[in-house]
Amino acid sequence: MSVLITAKFQGDTAKFHQALADRAGELTKFADLSRSAGAIHHRFGVGDGFVLVVDEWATAEQFQQFMANPDLQAFIGQMGAVPAPPEVTITDAVASPDQF
Repeated sequence: MSVLITAKFQGDTAKFHQALADRAGELTKFADLSRSAGAIHHRFGVGDGFVLVVDEWATAEQFQQFMANPDLQAFIGQMGAVPAPPEVTITDAVASPDQF
């Protein structure tokens, strides 16, 4: 069974939006690394002063190991996140008749 993960990073959302365009190659590199580490799905959402990451991973341990990468941690800060741990929620993914 896979896990669904949300991670809410406080930070500078204007800097994040700019980084999406300016650092696309680096984002693609980390996407490739995450898939090889067990990621199944990945999306960003932007709110008022925060970026929300919504992922599906094969296991919580794979996600945690990936997030511990010092290069990724530095990159997250460069994308506009404040230097504080994100608010992370990990749940078991379940199938339901209404999913799409």
